[in-house]
Amino acid sequence: MKGYRKYFLNKLMWFAITFVAAFVLNFTLPRLMPGDPVAAIVARLAQGMTNATGVQAIYQQYTELFGTNRPMYEQFFIYVKNVARGDFGYSFSQYPRTVSDVLKVSIGWTLALQFPAIIVGWLIGNTLGALAAYLRGGFDKVLLPISIFVSGLPAFGMAIILLVIFAVNLQWFPTSGGYGFDLIPTFTGPFMWSVFTHYQLPFWSIVLIAIGGQAIGMRSMAIYELNADYVKYSRFMGIKDRKIVSYVFRNAMLPQITGLALAIGTMVSGALVAEIIFSYPGLGTTLLNAVMGQDYPLISAVTLIITLMVLVAMFVIELVYGFIDPRIKAAQSD
Repeated sequence: MKGYRKYFLNKLMWFAITFVAAFVLNFTLPRLMPGDPVAAIVARLAQGMTNATGVQAIYQQYTELFGTNRPMYEQFFIYVKNVARGDFGYSFSQYPRTVSDVLKVSIGWTLALQFPAIIVGWLIGNTLGALAAYLRGGFDKVLLPISIFVSGLPAFGMAIILLVIFAVNLQWFPTSGGYGFDLIPTFTGPFMWSVFTHYQLPFWSIVLIAIGGQAIGMRSMAIYELNADYVKYSRFMGIKDRKIVSYVFRNAMLPQITGLALAIGTMVSGALVAEIIFSYPGLGTTLLNAVMGQDYPLISAVTLIITLMVLVAMFVIELVYGFIDPRIKAAQSD
């Protein structure tokens, strides 16, 4: 237990250091972008105004509101204080909406799309990969080239293929959006059915890419483990094949679990391509619009969420590894 406590504290220290460095970069990098987003807001608000003094007064009012007239270091400390309270400020591109309001709407769509797709793709892919390693023969010869082809496709390529075939040509599913533009979001039958049909193509474009990569990874790890010395020794000792296989696939699953944690941690950034192709109203599309609109507060908030999700996923998986991997247990006891 003492060894694990040291292991935990070491991982926690590196988590804290990485988070602080990422937090600083998340704040600084968007604000180094060229241009003045406040000027764009003032231009929209001051349309038709001919009084230059009045326009200048509006500009000064909004630079004070957003804090862009302050030195960078002062903006940073104000930002840290506000984030600690859960306040990310106003969105430049969607003013007067706050960043929190924008995120509340879009993050639900992303989580509902990405999380189930990652889990389904991971389960199907690993199951197929394990079967290919164990059964070999014709099943493996068919699965491997298909998996290589599918995993080699870029995310936008798979999305466009599904869009052209099932939305444009067959017209089985809608081409874009999260629901029909003529519907109001309510828990009614027509609305829920519209959400379901709009959900299918983005969902399966993510799942199919995930299946290919996971199947290849699981197949390779399982074949390696099946040929390991401990498997040969166990069979020589007369241990039942079912018991041996359970240990083989448990060992082969370790890197796959890491992949799952990373996929979950980066689901927000991974949502970008699928959401753009299908105009899905999630966090990926929100981030793209924020970059195009030089929306510093929204960019910082989204990238901070991505960073935190990745760090937490990696931190949790390191802790789990400390329990389940005998090699780490041995290192802790030294």
